[in-house]
Amino acid sequence: MQQSQIARDLDKPELKIWGRVAAYLLYNGLKPDAQPSLTVPGIGHRIDFRESVCFSLVMWPLLVSHGGMSTLSPEIALLLLGGLLLATVFAGTLSSRFGLPALIGFLCLGMFVGVDGPGGIAFDDYVLTQGVGIACLTFILFSGGLDTDWRDVRRVAMPALILATLGVLISAGIVALASVLILGFGPYQGFLLGAIVASTDAAAVFAILRSTGLDLHGDVPAVIEVESGSNDPMAIFLVGAAILFITVPDTSPLSMFPAFAIQMAVGVGIGLGVGYLLPEVLKRTQYKHGGLAFVISIAAALIAYGLAEVLGGNGFLAAYIAGLVAGNRIYRARHIVSTFQDGMAWLAQVVMFLTLGLLITPSNLEDVIAPGLAITFILMLVARPMSVFICLAPFRQFDWRAKLFVSWAGLRGAVPIVLATFPMVAGVPSAFAIFNIVFFVVLMSSIIQGPTINWLAIRLNVGAGIRSDERVADSDPLAERPLG
Repeated sequence: MQQSQIARDLDKPELKIWGRVAAYLLYNGLKPDAQPSLTVPGIGHRIDFRESVCFSLVMWPLLVSHGGMSTLSPEIALLLLGGLLLATVFAGTLSSRFGLPALIGFLCLGMFVGVDGPGGIAFDDYVLTQGVGIACLTFILFSGGLDTDWRDVRRVAMPALILATLGVLISAGIVALASVLILGFGPYQGFLLGAIVASTDAAAVFAILRSTGLDLHGDVPAVIEVESGSNDPMAIFLVGAAILFITVPDTSPLSMFPAFAIQMAVGVGIGLGVGYLLPEVLKRTQYKHGGLAFVISIAAALIAYGLAEVLGGNGFLAAYIAGLVAGNRIYRARHIVSTFQDGMAWLAQVVMFLTLGLLITPSNLEDVIAPGLAITFILMLVARPMSVFICLAPFRQFDWRAKLFVSWAGLRGAVPIVLATFPMVAGVPSAFAIFNIVFFVVLMSSIIQGPTINWLAIRLNVGAGIRSDERVADSDPLAERPLG
């Protein structure tokens, strides 16, 4: 494409200002005779190219979503995409070196190239972020189900189910009360905030547990993983109900119970069906090996979520159940499919946390530091422990040490941030404040709880020693597979 054509394309009204800047930098900044700084046509602003490398690296996927793909040649686009993925791996490795979850690195990279960072990308598309988050969570939960042993699920099914339902409701209620008393929120806004942060995050929990190197004995790791993989549907239902109560005040709470039962039943049914059919299809001779098995596994995850949602069920529950059923059946392609989906889960984490990091404006967090800290400590030290101790009280295999560890291992991750986009899209009052508070809570949860899980397990004597693969985790911080 000639320079004149580039200039004409940059003047298209559908390209936002940041899109023009990125396209021009990508075209001119990579030329052999590139100048240290460039003046972008139509903007009149001179930009230091050396300080905008990270800006260019992350622009390609966003330009695609906003109609700017025509300004990039395929080779440049692929080069930038590869550089972006490599940068996120380095960011995750760096955060892991400091004992932090890899997701912190991904989020920080997104904020670094965002509107307040050197990149300066003004990205505020909550609808796009919501769509990206839903797609990524589908693969994360599907992969988590594939790598979950049914024997563990059967052993802890009842306590995990109670934690995933009643536990989420208790946590949401306590945080809602604190939001009303401390933040001055209305009852429904407070309950909305509580519902958003009530569920533990599968990606964060699975990654941390598999990176600690601790051989956690008994049913402790199983109940943590099963709960984190199955409590999202309850949180999503509560968030939807709170938004409905806010936008349609005349809605009766009693009308929500049949809807909840239908969502769960349909989600489980679709998940069982897809999970059964996936191995049957892969048993066919032509699908036993090679790339077609990977394609079919991707299709299974998408169909499980999409079909359940279309039929009025919970798509996330369907995706997790489908992975759980398929992962515990015998077929020759099971191992390679599980390994491939593990890679898909990592890619989903990278894309999701990077997008969420771009969406965050760090300067907006100054006003929510005090309320964010209050909600964080109430959630970590009051709401979560109370919900765990109440829900696990009938089960004698969990002593107070195990309950305390389960309480502390309830990390918050991408799920609350994705759920926080729902009130933004719905135009709920105080949605912007809720979004920033949720992000702050997730950030503090990862920074405080993530690095201390190993230490607490040893102090509480719930770790039976170090696994033999600890050397791998030490030599490769990203060996903390998110879901497998």
